[in-house]
Amino acid sequence: MRRVLYRVASSLDGYIEGPRGEIDWIVQDPAVNWTSLYAGIDTVLLGRRSYELTQRPGAPAFPCDWRVYVFSRTLAAAQHPRVTVISDRIAEAIASLRSRPGGDIWIFGGGSLFASLLAVDAVDRVELAVMPVLLGGGIPFLGAGAAQTHLKLTHSETSPNGIVRLQYDVQHSVH
Repeated sequence: MRRVLYRVASSLDGYIEGPRGEIDWIVQDPAVNWTSLYAGIDTVLLGRRSYELTQRPGAPAFPCDWRVYVFSRTLAAAQHPRVTVISDRIAEAIASLRSRPGGDIWIFGGGSLFASLLAVDAVDRVELAVMPVLLGGGIPFLGAGAAQTHLKLTHSETSPNGIVRLQYDVQHSVH
């Protein structure tokens, strides 16, 4: 079964965007091999707000062979034909994606989407790059109201530029 990964950069105080939506505080690490980092990914999940940020001029595009799913109750699917809009039945949608052949599924930003997917036990791994900066506010790493979730640390490393990379497997609840 395909894994669902929340792979994200965060400030030390737990924000994935600054108070005005800025991301210029993310430290670039020349040691990161982006090609190999995303080699196993073929599907990306976004909330509406994150999706809208990717549509701004100059935003980097996802690889053309990736399937993009946007979770939104307000986005009109007909106006966004290059993506699949999911407006309800999140658990069923994720179960369907996971059962199909393919690579890993990446939650691209969106602390609220991350919280929603945790609530339906649909996240397998959290990969967090903690940046050496305090923002004092912004969009949190995890949306409000998330259920307590136990994690198991599977890898950690520190870069010379101060980035701490943490990898956790989600300890799924027993139903």
